[in-house]
Amino acid sequence: MTLDPREDGGHGEPEWGYDDPRWRARWEAGQARWEAGRARWEAGEAGQARRRRSKRHGGPGPGVGIVGCLIFGLVLVVGTITALATWLAGSVLGLLSPDAAPSRTTAVAVVIVITIAILVVTRIFTTSIRPLADIASATRRLGDGEAGVRVRPRGPRPVRSLGHSFNAMAERLDRSRDDRQAMLADITHELRTPLTVVAGGLEAMLDGVHPMDEDHLAPLLAETGVMERLLEDLRTLSLAEAGALTLHREPCDLAALAADVLAAHRPGATAKGVTLRHDGEARLVASVDPVRAREILGNLVANAVRHTPSGGQVTVTVQAARGLAILEVADTGDGIPPADLARVFDRFERRVDSGGSGLGLAIVRDLVGAHGGTVEAFSTGVPGEGARFRVELPVQE
Repeated sequence: MTLDPREDGGHGEPEWGYDDPRWRARWEAGQARWEAGRARWEAGEAGQARRRRSKRHGGPGPGVGIVGCLIFGLVLVVGTITALATWLAGSVLGLLSPDAAPSRTTAVAVVIVITIAILVVTRIFTTSIRPLADIASATRRLGDGEAGVRVRPRGPRPVRSLGHSFNAMAERLDRSRDDRQAMLADITHELRTPLTVVAGGLEAMLDGVHPMDEDHLAPLLAETGVMERLLEDLRTLSLAEAGALTLHREPCDLAALAADVLAAHRPGATAKGVTLRHDGEARLVASVDPVRAREILGNLVANAVRHTPSGGQVTVTVQAARGLAILEVADTGDGIPPADLARVFDRFERRVDSGGSGLGLAIVRDLVGAHGGTVEAFSTGVPGEGARFRVELPVQE
């Protein structure tokens, strides 16, 4: 809207002046339209902001209101102190009218009030502002990559809650950093052995120490298979831990799946002298990813057969309870020491003579978690009583 309209595109004389009633009426009408448009825009922005907050956080938490009240109270106290100090200084210096000059008693009372207010502000600053400054400083240090950064939770309850949340976040970051370093060290260690075997065998053939025949090439090919399985396990584990593992759920008969898994492992178990048994429900349908569910049971059965001596037995039980599909794999091997039960699902946690990669149970844990289920290990550590792994999966997605 042009406030000073001109007939010739801005170069002639004005059609009317600022004091003309027509100009004022036009200006007021435009002002009203502008105010109405701004009100609608602000209402729309406020509504969108509330919806975004509600969607992300379910509305503002109680700590936001308490912190806002603290800030408002701090501003109010500082303003009161400033006003009282200004009035007292003006009265004492004679800047105000003589009738407005306070008595000695009033002046002393005002000084006491100002002193108390200063102490209150100092207390608020100490208990509220300083902890927030400490958290801000710790956040910068954590962002710079410093390890072991923690803050001492203090101050009002919302500020203490913020301190506890920061410490929990910093602890998770430190643990993730340590796990990543340990995993890299474990991968390096696991890959070094097959690579050394392959490199040594090839050098021996090139130097003429060993002939390049099937007897000497077959072990090298087997070592490459070990590396391939290890890398595939690491890929599955990394996808599961990152939450990027895609599940293709469909109705699956877990009893039939368990029978297929036992049939696949029976030749190896028979060669070792281990008996495989299937128990429980004849049919149990659940919404799972059949490939991943087979991997879960396959890893548990392979682990049980590996740790069961000749003459032992591995039993797979499939049953339903409380709306859950329960899969149990029990063996009669040496069992797991109770002190090691808490670490049995960790990466590369294995016995020296196990022969596995140390990733099977970690993969089981993450695949079960991706299905929304749980897995536990039970063992008394007594030889012959073995170990029992219990997997609980929701029947419906």
